Amino acid sequence: MTSTMSKQEVLNATLSTLRANLPELKGVLVATADGLPIAQTMSAGTDANRVAAMAATALGLGKRIGDTVGSGVLTEMSVSGTDGMVFFYAAGRGVLAVVAPAGMNLGLLMMEARDAATAVSSVL
Repeated sequence: MTSTMSKQEVLNATLSTLRANLPELKGVLVATADGLPIAQTMSAGTDANRVAAMAATALGLGKRIGDTVGSGVLTEMSVSGTDGMVFFYAAGRGVLAVVAPAGMNLGLLMMEARDAATAVSSVL
C-alpha cells in the first residue's frame, strides 16, 4: 500500500485483502475503541454499528480480564458458537473483528487476521 493512500483507503484495502485471502469469512470490521465503525465488509443484513459497539465492548472486557488474571497486554480473543466464531484483535486504538463460519481453518484465519490487525494498528 502506498503512502499516497488515505487512512480510509488503507483500511479498506486491508479488509479487502483479508476477504480475498479468506473468502469464506462472513464479515470483517474495524472499529474505534469506543465502538464506532471505521471500515467494514459485513454480510448483508448485519448491522455494522451494533457489531462495532459489541467489538469495542468485548475488547474492553478482554483487557479487564487480562489485567485481572495477569495475562499481559490483550492481543486477541474469540467467541465461538455452533454456527461460527468471532475473533477480536486489538489494533492500535481500535479493534478488528473477524466473523468466520464453523469449520474454518483456524490456523490460516489467525495468520491472515493477525497480519491484518498489524496493518490496522499502523493506521490507528
